[in-house]
Amino acid sequence: MNFTVGFKPLLGDAHSMDNLEKQLICPICLEMFSKPVVILPCQHNLCRKCANDVFQASNPLWQSRGSTTVSSGGRFRCPSCRHEVVLDRHGVYGLQRNLLVENIIDIYKQESSRPLHSKAEQHLMCEEHEEEKINIYCLSCEVPTCSLCKVFGAHKDCEVAPLPTIYKRQKSELSDGIAMLVAGNDRVQAVITQMEEVCQTIEDNSRRQKQLLNQRFEALCSVLEERKAELLQALAREQEEKLQRVRGLIRQYGDHLEASSKLVESAIQSMEEPQMALYLQAKELINKVGTMSKVELAGRPEPGYESMEQFTVSVEHVAEMLRTIDFQPGASGEEEDEEVALDGEEGSAGPEEERPDGPEGTGGH
Repeated sequence: MNFTVGFKPLLGDAHSMDNLEKQLICPICLEMFSKPVVILPCQHNLCRKCANDVFQASNPLWQSRGSTTVSSGGRFRCPSCRHEVVLDRHGVYGLQRNLLVENIIDIYKQESSRPLHSKAEQHLMCEEHEEEKINIYCLSCEVPTCSLCKVFGAHKDCEVAPLPTIYKRQKSELSDGIAMLVAGNDRVQAVITQMEEVCQTIEDNSRRQKQLLNQRFEALCSVLEERKAELLQALAREQEEKLQRVRGLIRQYGDHLEASSKLVESAIQSMEEPQMALYLQAKELINKVGTMSKVELAGRPEPGYESMEQFTVSVEHVAEMLRTIDFQPGASGEEEDEEVALDGEEGSAGPEEERPDGPEGTGGH
């Protein structure tokens, strides 16, 4: 079903209004003339403000209106035809106003504010029956039509309904559809907002778990450092004890060597005595030499005394256990924090009491 719009004259009027508007455009500001409008000697029109801007740009030394000094006139060129406009001392205020154009602008603005079809709605006319309005709707063909088409035309065997009824029905259906779409959009937006909150929660939880993970590994490293310090301290104590014993023996043997050397020196001097009577008086020296030769010194360190292999620590099984550290699904961070805190308290309760010092308590297996 073809139909045409029944307000063609109005469209023609709109086209005329557009053409009129083009004639009312200022060539400077490219907008509709703003009053007052001045007419140049070349018969072209300008907004007085725009004409003053052009004049001031062409005559920068010209004094503005209201100045106490008397200024001579100036000149500028028409922006439309480039005709030179010569002005007197009044400047653009000496140009004649174009009251006709100003009245046309007022009429144009009044007409533009009126609706093009204020009396009635836009009526679609039947193309087959030019004088008939489209007033019914063919339910079979799903197209608007006129009454004559139902009585005599192509839709005489079709089921029809009043156009307003179908209009209201479809408008209601469209309104319901829009409402459903809006509600659906609201639901989608709510889901998007919820998922954005989930993303934020995931980021917050991940940040928190990373902090807890760093804290736990730092605590583990602290335990290792503490135990290493304890073992190094035990090793240092054993080292000092052995060194003190060996150095004591060295001093003892040194003292014995010094005394023996002095005794040997005295004995040699005595043997060089040529007088037998004097030599025989050195019997005490013979007794000292005999006694010195029979002195038994403290025993030397047993074989392997210098070895420190008993302080070897095996960490392979600990390293293997550390490699098995993994996340525990379902374990809350708070409970783990409490366990770590309790372990720290127990570990700091007294390592001196729990861990014996010396090779027996620190020897590795």
